[in-house]
Amino acid sequence: MKTTVLGLGLMGSEIALRLKRQGRDVVCWNRSAERSEAARARGLTVRSTAAEAISESEMTLLLLSDAAAIQATLFESGEADALGGRILVQMGTIAPRESREIAGRVAAQGGEYLEAPVLGSLPEAREGRLILMAGGDPDLFERCLPVFKDLSRDPQRIGAIGQGAAMKLAMNQLIAGLTSTFALSLGLVRREEIDVEQFMALLRGSALYAKTFDKKLDNYLNHGYGAANFPLKHLLKDVRLFKRVAEENFLDTSLLDAVEGRCREAEALGFADADYSALYEAFCPNPTPPSS
Repeated sequence: MKTTVLGLGLMGSEIALRLKRQGRDVVCWNRSAERSEAARARGLTVRSTAAEAISESEMTLLLLSDAAAIQATLFESGEADALGGRILVQMGTIAPRESREIAGRVAAQGGEYLEAPVLGSLPEAREGRLILMAGGDPDLFERCLPVFKDLSRDPQRIGAIGQGAAMKLAMNQLIAGLTSTFALSLGLVRREEIDVEQFMALLRGSALYAKTFDKKLDNYLNHGYGAANFPLKHLLKDVRLFKRVAEENFLDTSLLDAVEGRCREAEALGFADADYSALYEAFCPNPTPPSS
């Protein structure tokens, strides 16, 4: 199945390259010329308009930044005329309500819509190990499975449209929560001059351990947050999105108010484009304890 990828940010580019390495015929589009040229330099075929890219393929994967970008690309620029008979797969992080709205507009133009957001970072995208959480028609999910299996070892259909989006938000909220609470625990350990490796050894042997703690530990210890696979500004976007959706579902989001505030503080410190683990700097300012 020939596949189009719209959106050539960090994840979009890697997904397009993964599909190409798997032997698929892939065409791409990105709004900015800079990313388009970077994609061409990496061997991807890039079209000048989204409509042109959509028209060449039965399936189009949407790796755009948010629901507003999807709406603008598909419906506000006249590209909806290209949707008839096409499959549109939304793979980013958007609200359930937004996904259902886009599905309705795609259907009105004669297209088919499935949401399939993914959890994972660039290494997982390169290796086909993303966690894929689909929402939508089960028959359409089955038709899309060959492509999904190039990206994920175990693609799963969560339920109806909106439920895949909700699952992705639930997962991303845990990124923020685990990062925040681990930063505070590590900060206390370091302030009290406790051996960090002893702390980690005890943690690894407990039910409290998560792999992300070790994955990001060097970032915290060295205060180095470059080469971001998932920048802090995107975590802040997702925290705000989760809060909005949770409030619509009558959930208490007061805990996330503090996380959002620390994300904003980390941005103010200059870490917006750094790895999201830079959140540590906002939770633990001046992390080196004074000599006694």
